Amino acid sequence: MKKLIELFISIFKIGAFTFGGGYAMIPLIEEEVVNNKGWLSKEEFVDILIVAQSLPGALAVNTSIFLGYKISGILGAITALMAVILPSFFIILIIAIFFMQFRNNYYINAAFQGITAAVPMLVLVGAISLSKGLSKNLRTILTIIIALIALMFFNIHPVLVVVISGVYGAIFLREKVS
Repeated sequence: MKKLIELFISIFKIGAFTFGGGYAMIPLIEEEVVNNKGWLSKEEFVDILIVAQSLPGALAVNTSIFLGYKISGILGAITALMAVILPSFFIILIIAIFFMQFRNNYYINAAFQGITAAVPMLVLVGAISLSKGLSKNLRTILTIIIALIALMFFNIHPVLVVVISGVYGAIFLREKVS
């Protein structure tokens, strides 16, 4: 029970203080569950992120469910799910109630501009953190470059890029079993 409470508090505080969605949460979740709590290894965390990214739904929600399950089974998955959803739910509820009163407030607008400017850097930190777990070889680098070009220059849907990358990896990047 103590671990479930600790899991809830850890995920809840990340959900409550992270702006920018799942990708902005990645470095914070990793710091908490890998470095601070030691619940997962870096490799386990990267594996969970890969699976969570490959499935439909919000990255933060998928990641939290997998983390919770890995840490404490079904109850852990439910606990982590509630912990990641509740902060957003309460924040959106409060904003919805008071937004009309403050929507033209200079300080509120300035705060949101500051937050908006910081979010891409949080996403970049998450991408750099994920890249540390990758094999540093020509095939991996080419896959990254091709995926980036497909997304940025040809506007190919990210889901299609993920599916094609997954098929490519399953066929060409798997380790030989002897």
